[in-house]
Amino acid sequence: MRLRTCLLGLLALCVASKCSYSPEPDQQRTLPPGWVSLGRVDSEEELSLTFALRQQNVERLSKLVQAVSDPGSPHYGKYLTLEDVAELVRPSPLTFRTVQKWLSAAGARNCHSVTTQDFLTCWLSVRQAELLLSGAEFHRYVGGPTEIHVIRSLRPYQLPKALAPHVDFVGGLHRFPPTSSLRQRPEPQVSGTVGLHLGVTPSVIRQRYNLTAQDVGSGTTNNSQACAQFLEQYFHASDLAEFMRLFGGNFAHQASVARVVGQQGRGRAGIEASLDVEYLMSAGANISTWVYSSPGDSGAGCWSVSRRHQFRPSFPASSPYVTTVGGTSFQNPFRVTTEIVDYISGGGFSNVFPQPSYQEEAVAQFLSSSPHLPPSSYFNASGRAYPDVAALSDGYWVVSNSVPIPWVSGTSASTPVFGGILSLINEHRLLSGLPPLGFLNPRLYQQRGAGLFDVTRGCHESCLNEEVQGQGFCSGPGWDPVTGWGTPNFPALLKALIKP
Repeated sequence: MRLRTCLLGLLALCVASKCSYSPEPDQQRTLPPGWVSLGRVDSEEELSLTFALRQQNVERLSKLVQAVSDPGSPHYGKYLTLEDVAELVRPSPLTFRTVQKWLSAAGARNCHSVTTQDFLTCWLSVRQAELLLSGAEFHRYVGGPTEIHVIRSLRPYQLPKALAPHVDFVGGLHRFPPTSSLRQRPEPQVSGTVGLHLGVTPSVIRQRYNLTAQDVGSGTTNNSQACAQFLEQYFHASDLAEFMRLFGGNFAHQASVARVVGQQGRGRAGIEASLDVEYLMSAGANISTWVYSSPGDSGAGCWSVSRRHQFRPSFPASSPYVTTVGGTSFQNPFRVTTEIVDYISGGGFSNVFPQPSYQEEAVAQFLSSSPHLPPSSYFNASGRAYPDVAALSDGYWVVSNSVPIPWVSGTSASTPVFGGILSLINEHRLLSGLPPLGFLNPRLYQQRGAGLFDVTRGCHESCLNEEVQGQGFCSGPGWDPVTGWGTPNFPALLKALIKP
């Protein structure tokens, strides 16, 4: 009791004397479009907050990531286990004790951590949270296409300066769920379409990317792939089974996921979660697939390559440690032919992450040779550039809530397709006694697009003003910030990536 009284007194003194700091001074705190406030949250309502504890040996970990991902390194493919990573980055005992005492004194309860111990998630009442996080004011908001309810604070929060060496930020305050890139477009009106395909299905994808009926998993290795679903986005097992019944007849496949980790909700299926599972399991056919389910604060996404590599449409897309997938469409929407840029495909340069060394040469080449650049004041040429690769993102068929839905489009569609194809390549590597690919980007850029169809036509949308007039970056030969290095040509990509 004495410790709690002393700590609370110290915190009050710190606030009064302004001995505090703002962990996220640049975090946007405006209400995103499509969201409205329902008012202040009752002071006794419970909420969950996540405290990011300061990691140790971050620079050393960064060098190890580069070493195991660089084909020219003697450490290439020699991955660390989760326990190895935990031993490296685990916060110091002083950090852990200091933060735990601070939270305990404030009344936090039911705290739990992760293997690496660098996150603590705790429950507090709104009143306790607002006292703990000086300046925060919690409101309930509703928004997004599925009318999600979240509790957030648009006001900045501060922490005692004594915690600056120990707490990086507090999650669950400012960030709103991102808007999905998926949309359902009207069916294209093109004459003379008899005998041509009427939307993208697994057979269309497999035809375009040169996958034969034999290009499926063996089911005999420890290879696996996974999707994650958040924000009450759930897939239905019955939808997956129906999807495979309708569209999986010409290749060996699995019609059910191997395991769901977390709680699988019983509400309506989300179209994004449905798409992720269906197309990851049809591109990476006959490979064991897990689904991780959480009510967290992202959309949905997937990762592949023996669960060692992430492919997320917005995680964020500009992270230098994520392989980001852009979007393409067929030049003729009813023919399996040349791909062009899907105008909704994202891409550009990050204002948050610096440009990693693995892509400096490719980006410099693009900037010096592209005839269609926006004004230099519109982008950060020294930031992380993305995407890295691309795949079809237009006109998909998806089964959701027992209904086949046509013409679904977005980079959330291209992501599981590329991830599934890399799962097949990992299958070959594992059967050859090689480690899985792991973090792909350094190798991808060293190989300068080997095994990929180069997409050279089209631009993505940009702001509508007199200077830019709606045209953003455009594709061109080699890497570009619209389709990256291009879309997969499976046999050629396998040949490029099967080498040790």
